[in-house]
Amino acid sequence: MPADPHTRAGGTGAADDALAAMTSRLGAMLADLEELVTCESFSADRPALARSARTVAAQGARLLGAEPETIVVDGVPHLRWTFGAPRVLLLGHHDTVWPPGSLADRPWTVRDGVATGPGVFDMKAGLVQMFHALASLPSLDGVCVLVTGDEEVGSATSRALVEEAARGCAAAFVLEASGDGGALKTARKGVSNYEIVVHGRAAHAGLEPEKGVNSAVEIAHQILAVEAIAARAGDGTTLTPTLLAAGTAGNTVPARASLAVDVRVPTQAAQQEVDDLLHGLEPRVPGARLELRGGPNRPPLESAASAELFALAGRLAAARGLGPLRGVAVGGASDGNYTAGAGCPTLDGLGAVGGGAHADDEHVAVAEMPRRALLLADLVGAAR
Repeated sequence: MPADPHTRAGGTGAADDALAAMTSRLGAMLADLEELVTCESFSADRPALARSARTVAAQGARLLGAEPETIVVDGVPHLRWTFGAPRVLLLGHHDTVWPPGSLADRPWTVRDGVATGPGVFDMKAGLVQMFHALASLPSLDGVCVLVTGDEEVGSATSRALVEEAARGCAAAFVLEASGDGGALKTARKGVSNYEIVVHGRAAHAGLEPEKGVNSAVEIAHQILAVEAIAARAGDGTTLTPTLLAAGTAGNTVPARASLAVDVRVPTQAAQQEVDDLLHGLEPRVPGARLELRGGPNRPPLESAASAELFALAGRLAAARGLGPLRGVAVGGASDGNYTAGAGCPTLDGLGAVGGGAHADDEHVAVAEMPRRALLLADLVGAAR
């Protein structure tokens, strides 16, 4: 990493020239963004993902000068470009939460400096910015680019690829959308997903309810137990009961009940503590039996994993006249959780500036695209 990013930028004139050069790419960026947004890529639609992967691969090949390796796992396509011995990982995903046909109600538009369309903010603009940032560099030696196809649904088929790539790199830059006002994401909570299953015994609710073991009553006790764990947890740990089910008929003591619990934790220690407490739950209704399914899904991206890279980004942004950067901790997870969990310093939220992820008002601030691409190009150059 350079000791003085001002020297690398070459002074104010060079900084202005670099931003002007990247800004000259804006028309091409918008054309590329339209190409990606209008190629729908719902996570659960395998044919759509295949089309999207081909589109992203062609766009990346044109801008990077190399074809990617296409890795298909359980029908989900992932793309990987490798240049030399990688020292820097650039990470993104091409799947979205928008079902097929969403373009009909939310068409691609650019109006008053704002681009809209399904997946434009999360995270197709980030992919475009990444490709154009890399295209501006004189060499891509030491860079690995990984674009996955299942991030929105938990990265089950890509997690191993992400962790493998991260373990060999000195830095990971995640092109997920920024936080409010363009903030970089310097910490993300870890995620654990659990299902508490109660096994009881059925009986006729009118004739002999006393012969049953009521799983609905037991799951009610377990909801209160989960709430008690949540109440004693600190440092931003949350346990949220979500999906609840019990019984099969209105006149039958329910033999089975289940409760899904969403857990978000700021540290690995908190993730382990919650896991231990949930495994220690005991039944309250005589004859009921508990089964705990699931566990930690994504480790937390702790602030220590991003601190040095965030400081570097701040120095580079100042040298380019891109203004002060803000960092923010968020509850949502990304594949950056996996890179940090693998021991790789990670900086997230380097993608689009805008808002409305997963919502009807999803949008991107067009003028920020060259600025973020320039920052990314500087980060890649400094971290290799």
